[in-house]
Amino acid sequence: MWHFAVSLFLVELYGNSLLLTAVYGLVVAGSVLLLGALIGDWVDKNSRLRVAQTSLIVQNASVIVCGIILMVVFIYKTQLLSMYQGWLLTTCYILVITIANIANLASTATGITIQRDWIVVVAGDDRSKLADMNATVRRIDQLTNILAPLAVGQIMTFGSPVIGCGFIAGWNLLSMFVEYFLLWKVYQKTPALAIKSGKKDEDQELKQLNIQVIEANTNNNEKPAEDDFLVGKKAVVEAQKEPSCSEKIAEPFRTFRDGWVAYYNQSVFWAGMGLAFLYMTVLGFDCITTGYAYNQGLSGSVLSILMGASAISGIMGTVAFTWLRQRCGLIRTGFISGLAQLGSLILCVISVFMPGSPLDLSVSPFADITTRFLEGEPLPTVSPVGVPEPYFTTDLQNLIINSTTKFSDSEEAIPLISVSLLFAGVIAARVGLWSFDLTVTQLIQENVIESERGIINGVQNSMNYLLDLLHFIMVILGPNPEAFGLLVLISVSFVAMGHIMYFRYAYDNLGKQLFACSSPDPKTIPDDKQDGESSVV
Repeated sequence: MWHFAVSLFLVELYGNSLLLTAVYGLVVAGSVLLLGALIGDWVDKNSRLRVAQTSLIVQNASVIVCGIILMVVFIYKTQLLSMYQGWLLTTCYILVITIANIANLASTATGITIQRDWIVVVAGDDRSKLADMNATVRRIDQLTNILAPLAVGQIMTFGSPVIGCGFIAGWNLLSMFVEYFLLWKVYQKTPALAIKSGKKDEDQELKQLNIQVIEANTNNNEKPAEDDFLVGKKAVVEAQKEPSCSEKIAEPFRTFRDGWVAYYNQSVFWAGMGLAFLYMTVLGFDCITTGYAYNQGLSGSVLSILMGASAISGIMGTVAFTWLRQRCGLIRTGFISGLAQLGSLILCVISVFMPGSPLDLSVSPFADITTRFLEGEPLPTVSPVGVPEPYFTTDLQNLIINSTTKFSDSEEAIPLISVSLLFAGVIAARVGLWSFDLTVTQLIQENVIESERGIINGVQNSMNYLLDLLHFIMVILGPNPEAFGLLVLISVSFVAMGHIMYFRYAYDNLGKQLFACSSPDPKTIPDDKQDGESSVV
């Protein structure tokens, strides 16, 4: 609910410009980019239950605080704007973005530990069960993407933004206790979750050192003494003693470097890069696309229905993933999914050149920034097609009314073609997108060792957000609707490059067999031979 509503709140607060939503996205992407490896390393070094509990509490508490601040801003916005020359209102914006960013970092930790680690331990060595569980978890995500926007969209449409903020804050307070209880139940029913490979490595190091001491004494024809074991233990303890101040300062930077080096050396590097390039796009239901559609006159209710349709499309993608994987193997599933996504995005490319598209190359993409920051005046708002300019205001309720009102003097329905094709392409592409995402997710799960699972997935998230960061920078440079068509074309280009990278990974592993769907993958997991399942080891 928060993911859907925050973009609408920021657009409403900043006078129908995408600038504030782009800044929010920029901060979120930059934070995960810089801290992704550190978050993953923290997940690796701490117990699974502690990581899940801490990230869950921080995430929900942050959203609750954001909801309260936004309620205050919506109620007292006029008063806040007149106090301290508007700096108090600006401070509230900064607080909302900062705390929302903390919530996103906690959500990143939750996603790594639950969807990248816990699920692998629960599935055990059964790769077919792992694939089914990955698909099931993703279906749950998509179902919440249907129900949550529908609830918030209707509340904002027939209520007010204040009621919407209060509802989200209250829901997060309630759900925090329920989620905490469910995670505890899963942890109790899966004893293997209490064991992490990092602790095993420590014990193995001690044993190896003791063995070396025994072998040295044996070669000298000496009987190993109890003191020898104490010497070995002491050496390990000294190696693990408290680091110096300079070492503590350098440790985060060393962790950051080691994480990226380890990620680059993974066998699934090109597959992960392919997934990351899919984040360099405005063709998704994130705050940019939602804010753009909202700016063009679509109401919160209409947007919630469209997001629900995209979620249904995503569920179809999870079904396609399990079906393709059983018949074509895991690697080929990603290749086929990529072709399906690219085919759907052709509709978005066509929409840019159809009547009703706001694309206007005569308008400078930097016009909005120049006007706002150099001249100090906001640009006139672009009204929706068919809505007279005097009736188009920045108020949420008026936007909703205007977006659903038919004017008798508007005889042409052609402008709807561009918007229809754009959202048709975005929604249809979700089938291939989520099938491809599940493919790369399982490839990483199967090929990354347990002791590095957190940091590798943390770096993968950083790569995802690095490309996400670039797309927010593009929107900041050209936030006006006339430049959105260019962003669509650039987005499709990056998605194509991402699937080319995955093709390199797939062709390196399968060769010409990649195009023969009936043949098995060259290497299989031994435990799955009876299923005929194919997967890279």
